[in-house]
Amino acid sequence: MAGKQDVERGENGVGEEIRAPLIAAAKEEHPSKKDDRCMVYLSTFVAVCGSYAFGSCAGYSSPTQFAIREDVNLSLAEYSLFGSILTFGAMIGAITSGKIADYIGRKGAMIVSSGFCAAGWLSIYFAESALLLDIGRLATGYGMGVFSYVVPVFIAEIAPKDLRGALTTINQLMICTGVSVSFIIGTMLTWRDLALVGIVPCAVLLVGLSIIPESPRWLAKQGKQKEFESSLRRLRGKDADVSVEAAEIQDYIETLERLPKAKLLDLFQKRYLRSVTIGVGLMVCQQFGGINGVCFYTSSIFESAGFPADLGTIIYAILQVIITALGAAFIDRAGRKPLLVISGSGLVLGCLLTGSSFFVKEYGIAPGAAPALAVSGILVYIGAFSAGMGAVPWVVMSEIFPINIKGVAGSLATLVNWFGAWACSYTFNFLMSWSSYGTFILYGSVNALAIVFVIKVVPETKGRTLEQIQASINSS
Repeated sequence: MAGKQDVERGENGVGEEIRAPLIAAAKEEHPSKKDDRCMVYLSTFVAVCGSYAFGSCAGYSSPTQFAIREDVNLSLAEYSLFGSILTFGAMIGAITSGKIADYIGRKGAMIVSSGFCAAGWLSIYFAESALLLDIGRLATGYGMGVFSYVVPVFIAEIAPKDLRGALTTINQLMICTGVSVSFIIGTMLTWRDLALVGIVPCAVLLVGLSIIPESPRWLAKQGKQKEFESSLRRLRGKDADVSVEAAEIQDYIETLERLPKAKLLDLFQKRYLRSVTIGVGLMVCQQFGGINGVCFYTSSIFESAGFPADLGTIIYAILQVIITALGAAFIDRAGRKPLLVISGSGLVLGCLLTGSSFFVKEYGIAPGAAPALAVSGILVYIGAFSAGMGAVPWVVMSEIFPINIKGVAGSLATLVNWFGAWACSYTFNFLMSWSSYGTFILYGSVNALAIVFVIKVVPETKGRTLEQIQASINSS
C-alpha cells in the first residue's frame, strides 16, 4: 500500500509540475519580435496536399461507377466491394498512423501515406480485373487513414496559437475541395485518367516535404535539440524571439518523459481519461449524426425534389467548400465551442426538415411541400456540418492529447471516426427501409445529444498553446 501511495504521489507531483507553470503562463503575454510566418503558411500548404489527396480518394468512386463497371465488367456486388474497401483500408491506416508518426516523424508518416496513395492510384490505372482495382482502392484507403491523423496533428504542432484553429481547419477545407474537384472533373475524364490525376497532390506533397521543417515538438520529444531549435526558428522567422516558446515546449516534454510510455489501456487512466473522452466523443458525434448516410442519399433526394442530380450534387459540393472556408476564417475568433454548438443546432434543424419531407410524403399531408423540405433540409444539414462538426473535431483532437499519448490516443480517435463512417454508411439503407422519417429523427436526436456533450464536456481551446490546453485539461 505504501508503495502504491508513493507512486500516486509521484504521478500527482508530475501532474502538478505540468500544470502549475503552464496555467500561469496562459495568463501572461510574452513580448517578442514580430514573427515571420511564411514558413508556417508554406508548411501548412504542403501538408494539406495530403488532405486534398484524401478528398480525391473519397470522391473517386461516385463519378466513375458506370464506366468502371462497363470497362472491367464488374457486377454490382464487385463494385460495391471496390467502393467500400476504401473504408477498411482507412481503418488499418488509422490503427497504425499514431505509431508511424511517433517513430519516423510527422513528415515521415506523410511520405509513407503518399507512397501508398500513389501506388494505389497506379494499381487502379493499370487494372484489368477486380483484383487490381480492390488492391489499389485498399492502398489509397490506407493512405487516407494515415493522412486523416497526421495532417491535423502536424499543422497543430507547427502553428502559432493565434493561427492554429484556422490553419488546422484548412485540412477539412482541402478534403472537401478534393471531393468536389474529383466529382466535377470525373464527368469530363475517363476513370483511368482520373486515377492519374490523383497522383498529382501526392507528388506535390513529396516535393514539398523536402523543403519544410519537421514538427519541432516531435523533434524535442526525440531529444534532437539542435534540430528542434532550428525547426522552431525556421517556422517563426530568423528575427523572432523563440526562447519562451522553446523553453515551454522543452520543459513540458521533459516532464512528460518521466511518465511511463503509454499503451492503449493506459488511455483509460484518470489523468488521460478526460482528453480521451473529448477526442473520441467528438468523433462519435461527427459520424453518428448521419453525415455519411446523408451524403449517400443526396442524389436521390435531389431527384425526388425535381432537381437534376448532377447539378444538385455540384451545388452541394460548392456549398460545402464555401462554408468550410468561412469556418476556417472564424474559428480563431469565434472559438471551437460556439462553432460546434451552432453546427449541432443546424444539423438538428436539417434532420427535422428532411425527416418532415419524408413524413408528409408518406402520409400525404402536404405532398407538394415534400421536395422543398427535402432540398432545404439537405442544404441546411451540409451547411451546418461544414460550419463546425466537419472540421472542429479534428482541430480539437490535434490539440488536447499530451505528446506522450498523442500517437496511441490519436489512432484510437481516428479509428473510431472511420468505424463510425463505415457503420453509418452500412446501416443507412436498413434504417431507411425501417422508417425514412424515423431515420432522420434518430440522426437529429444524436446531434441534439452532441450539443449537450459539447456544452458540458468540451473545453474552449482558442488562443492557448498546446501545452496550456493539455495542462488545463489535466487540472480539471
